[in-house]
Amino acid sequence: MSDYTIGVDIGTTGTKTVLFSTDRGIVATATRETALYSTGPGIAEADTTQWHDNVVESIREVLTVGGVSAASVGAVATSGMVPAVVPVDREGNPLRRAILQNDARAHREVAELGAALSGVDLVTLTGSALTQQSVAPTTVWLREHEPEIYARTAHWVGSYDWVLTALGAPCHVEQNWALESGLFSIDGPIATPVLEAAKLDPETLAPVHRPGTRVGELSARAAELTGLRAGTALVVGGADHVLSAYAAGVNRPGDALVKLGGAGDILVASDTQVVDERLYLDAHPVPGHWLPNGCMATSGSLIRWFQALVGGADLSALDDEAAQRAPAEILCLPYFLGEKSPLHDPDLRGTFAGLHLGHTRADMYRSVLEAIAFGFRHHVDVFTDIGIPLSRVMITNGGSKSTLWKQIHADVLGLEMLPVRGHPGASLGAAVIAAIGIGALDDWSDAGRFITLDAPYVPDPARAAAYDDGYSAWRELGAAMTPISHRLARTPR
Repeated sequence: MSDYTIGVDIGTTGTKTVLFSTDRGIVATATRETALYSTGPGIAEADTTQWHDNVVESIREVLTVGGVSAASVGAVATSGMVPAVVPVDREGNPLRRAILQNDARAHREVAELGAALSGVDLVTLTGSALTQQSVAPTTVWLREHEPEIYARTAHWVGSYDWVLTALGAPCHVEQNWALESGLFSIDGPIATPVLEAAKLDPETLAPVHRPGTRVGELSARAAELTGLRAGTALVVGGADHVLSAYAAGVNRPGDALVKLGGAGDILVASDTQVVDERLYLDAHPVPGHWLPNGCMATSGSLIRWFQALVGGADLSALDDEAAQRAPAEILCLPYFLGEKSPLHDPDLRGTFAGLHLGHTRADMYRSVLEAIAFGFRHHVDVFTDIGIPLSRVMITNGGSKSTLWKQIHADVLGLEMLPVRGHPGASLGAAVIAAIGIGALDDWSDAGRFITLDAPYVPDPARAAAYDDGYSAWRELGAAMTPISHRLARTPR
């Protein structure tokens, strides 16, 4: 039995790879940045060639840093953003750049399909409402705007599914890509009314597999490129937010994860299947468990935008400046790519409100940090409304490195936030699942052995009170700006 596995996470802003030992945990990590292509309103794309290059380079790096031979690695599993859309030909080759899950180009198609499906209870059928994240509207957009691509498409696959295919696996999609795509029912079969409304050929839907399924072997070409052994097992991983939550210990009902990636995710473990049109529903990697969740279109991507806007200032310097400013003095609506849950409105737009000439970039930066936290509080309101209280909240991903931002989340949510120390996120979850897939681990709960929780960030009563007022005003601002955003969103079209 091989002692090591590799987990790869294809994120919105970068690729992260871990070399994992079932005895020692994480042995080595490597990261590579990924470019976001946003060439117009609502456009969010990534280059699959860059994904592939990042994977190859990062696997080589972890092998070198870890001092591990190719023969010692038993399996590779992948994770990534969901449901990104990669149209591929019969050989599994991408036909264009990937369309990411926060892309909002198909706004008209969402409305048209919504009208066509008005008599179908999509939330009960598929687990989610028809939104900008749904895959069917994207395929309709491609048929209308890129007919030559559409005509050549043999399968629609996700980001991490395609990467595993590029390494040697046959075309497939993972269970949660299928669930969040809106093309399949909660129980697994194809959602026929959706495909009929979109005029989508069911033959273009790839086979669906659960996490932990061994689907193929590393090809000779992929072995040559990565330095791994040809024949290494390829194991289905899962959606990035799901595996990040799994690896962070979100396993008992009420456990929750706030994930500060390029987009913003909040997931809560549940032992019952909960559907609500404001949220998404994912299957927990542990069979029979569920992860109702929300995903905001922007989080770290908005911070990177602001960082570039003010000349590329160091984020730690911006944190230091913002820490000296008053809470909720400026309000920011973070809808710079529209919004996914809980509003599901691709025509919302970003806003700064309350500015005067005495304000600085520090005030604006703090308002950006607060805007994301307010978005998470909006989700907590929804979870509370449907009877899912949060009992233990972990916080992870790149944004969780910011002491200020973690404290802002504690103050805004009124909850203790438990940082996961050095958590590599979904890549660790993928590596653990790779080990389960080849029998190197036999208990799904083993993931909890490989993380450490740091001391919690505790809400400060004075700031929490200020944020209660700020959140109330933020919700009012959002409601007031909605019709204006819709009017402005139509202008460039």
